[in-house]
Amino acid sequence: MIVCHCNSITDRDIRNAVDWMRAADAETIITPRKVWRALGKQADCGGCMPLFLDQLQNCHNVGVARPVPRLRPALGNRSSG
Repeated sequence: MIVCHCNSITDRDIRNAVDWMRAADAETIITPRKVWRALGKQADCGGCMPLFLDQLQNCHNVGVARPVPRLRPALGNRSSG
């Protein structure tokens, strides 16, 4: 299905870009801008953005990187002494 008529981007193009980014860096945060850049394109009129975002969210491996573990104790948990 054509998602962006201005740039001829399909739903398959979006899925392939997400797969490629995930293979390159499993913990990257995938954003619409990164997908556009991976496709070598840039948004034009923006009319496709709702459908573009919907297709991006439906990708099975778009996921969000795991949270970074806390390296320091919280301020309230410091022992006095």
